[in-house]
Amino acid sequence: ITYSATISACEKGGQWEKALTLFDAMQQKGLEPNVITYSATISACEKGGQWEKALTLFDEMQQKGIEPN
Repeated sequence: ITYSATISACEKGGQWEKALTLFDAMQQKGLEPNVITYSATISACEKGGQWEKALTLFDEMQQKGIEPN
C-alpha cells in the first residue's frame, strides 16, 4: 500500500520518472504490483506524455493476469 500511495503522489505531482523508479524498486524487492499500483504508474506516464510506456505497462499488467478496472 505504501508504494502505491507514493507512486500516486508522484503521479499527482507530475513526477512520472520517480513513479517508474519506485515501481521498479518495488518489484526488485519482491513485491508484486496490483491494479492500483499499475493504474497510478500508468496515469503518471500519461501525464508525463509517456504514452508508449503507459501502453507497455498496460500490456504487462494483463500478461500477469491483473484485470484493468
